Amino acid sequence: MSNTQWNRRQWLAGAASIGLAVGSPGVASAATTEKTPDDLDREWLNATKAYVPERSRRLAQAQAGAGAGPFRPDWESLQGYSVPEWYADARFGIFVHWGIFSIPAFGSEWYSRNMYVQGSAEYEHHIKTYGPQTRFGYKDFIPSFKAEAFDADAWTSLFRDAGARYVVPVAEHHDGFSLYDSHLSDYTAVKMGPKRDLIGEIARSARKNGLHFALSSHRAEHDWFFDGGRRFPSDVSDPANAGLYGPAQKRLTSGPDEALFGDYTHVSQAWLDDWLARQIELVDRYSPDLVYFDWWIGQPSFRNTLPTFLAWYYNRAAKAGGSAIVNYKLGEFADGSAVLDIERGQAPGIRKDVWQTCTSISDKSWGYIENDTYKSPEQLIHLLADVVSKNGNLLLNVGPRADGHIPDAARDTFLKMGAWLKVNGEAIYGSRPWVVFGEGPTETASGTFAESKAKPYTAQDFRFTVNKGALYAIQMAWPDSGSATIASIRPDYPVRAVKLLGSGADVPFRQTGDGLVLTPPADSPRQLAYVYRIESH
Repeated sequence: MSNTQWNRRQWLAGAASIGLAVGSPGVASAATTEKTPDDLDREWLNATKAYVPERSRRLAQAQAGAGAGPFRPDWESLQGYSVPEWYADARFGIFVHWGIFSIPAFGSEWYSRNMYVQGSAEYEHHIKTYGPQTRFGYKDFIPSFKAEAFDADAWTSLFRDAGARYVVPVAEHHDGFSLYDSHLSDYTAVKMGPKRDLIGEIARSARKNGLHFALSSHRAEHDWFFDGGRRFPSDVSDPANAGLYGPAQKRLTSGPDEALFGDYTHVSQAWLDDWLARQIELVDRYSPDLVYFDWWIGQPSFRNTLPTFLAWYYNRAAKAGGSAIVNYKLGEFADGSAVLDIERGQAPGIRKDVWQTCTSISDKSWGYIENDTYKSPEQLIHLLADVVSKNGNLLLNVGPRADGHIPDAARDTFLKMGAWLKVNGEAIYGSRPWVVFGEGPTETASGTFAESKAKPYTAQDFRFTVNKGALYAIQMAWPDSGSATIASIRPDYPVRAVKLLGSGADVPFRQTGDGLVLTPPADSPRQLAYVYRIESH
C-alpha cells in the first residue's frame, strides 16, 4: 500500500530518476544489463527449487477446484457472484499492516523498496543508520523481528471493542516475507524471526472473539518490488538472496501508475503459477471469509490467472457452505465478480453493489513509523457514516510496532469509536442506504487517494441509513442554533416519532415545506456524531 505523502504518482517520479520508466536509460550496472528477464526468473526459480513439488500440488488443486462447482474460471461466469449478507451487514473491519518493515519504522511500509531507491529519504536514512546495502540489506532486519509483545487475543479483543466485525491482517506484503506457515518459501515468520505462525494465531483468536477472519495478499507486486537494488551494488543482485527478493524484474510503465494497462513489466508464467499456488495455500490453510488483493493484481498478465483462483475460492465456499469475498481495486476485475475497494477515498453516491473503502488510522503510513500522526475518532466516525450511507464498508488499518504493540494513539481512537458504535450501532450494522445518501453543504472528495481533500462536516450535514423499518439521520455536528432542518424529509414522508440515540429523549419535531425541523434537547450528551431514529406512519 502507498500512503498520502508517497503515493504511486510520486513513486513514478522517483522511479524515473533511477531509470525505471519506459524510455529512460537509467544508470544500470553491468550485471543488470547482462541479465535478461528470463535470467532473473531462473535465479529466483533456482532459489525456490525445493518447493517445486508443493507448488505443483497446489496448482493441481486449483485446476481441479476451479472446474468443480457452480463457477467456471471465466469472467462471464464469475459475474454471477453475490456478496454474503454478513459482509453487507458488518460495515466495519480492521486492516493490519505489520512485518519486517516495522523494524526500521521510517518513511512508510514501502521502506523495503525505497531503501534501494537512490535519492530517496529511505535510501539516505538506511546508509546513515545501518550502512551500505551490500553490508546490511532488507533481509538483515529479519532477526530483529521477534514479535515479543504480540498477543493475538489482545489484538482481537481490542478490535471487537472498537466495533469491528471482521479483521484483515496482511499475510504477505510486497516485501515477500510471509507472516504465515507457508510451505512454498524459506522466508516465513515460522522459519525465521518470531518463529510463530502469526496469521494462524490471529485467525484462531478472531474467531474466538466473534470476528470474521480475512487476510490480505500483496504478493503480486513482489515480481518487481526490489528492482531498485539492481541499479547499484546491493544484496538484491546476489542470487543467493533471490528466495526473498524474487526476480526483482525491471518495472516498465507508460502513463499514470494506476493505469495498469500501460504496465509492461515482465511477468513470467512461472511467477503467475507461483502466485496462484501461494493463494491456494493461504486459503486452504486458513479458510478466510475474505481475501483482499492490492492494486497490482490488475496488471494485464494476471488476467487469465485470476479467474482460476476466484472460481476455486468461490466453489470451495459453495461446497462447504462458507463465505468467499474478494476485494479488488481500480476496475481490475469484471464488474460484479468481486467487491470493489476504493483506497483512501470515497464513492460519490450510493452504489448498487456493496463496496469498501480502506484507509489507515494514521496519516503517513500503513505500517508503523516513528512520529506518525493519527486521525481523530470524530473524523473516522464521519467517514464511516458517509461510507455506510452509500452502501459501503470501512476497512480501517492500523500499523502495530515491530514488537506487536498497538500504538496508544490508535488504541484510544479504536475505543472511542467502539463507544460510539455501542450507542449508535443500529444506524450502521445491518443498515442499507435510503433513497438519498445525505445532504448538506460539505462536498465529499470522491475517488482513490482523495481523502486529503476532505473538509470538516457541519451541523447541516446529514447521512441517512435505514434498518428494520426505521430511518436514521446521522448529524455530523451539534446544532448550536438549537434546531436542525432535514430538507430531504418532506411532508410526503409522514413522521410519527423521532428519538436521539444516546440521550433516551424524544425529540420535538415539526414538518414544514422546508423539511423536518428538529429541536434536540440542549442537555443531550455530546457525541462524535448524532443519530436520530425516525419512525414514520
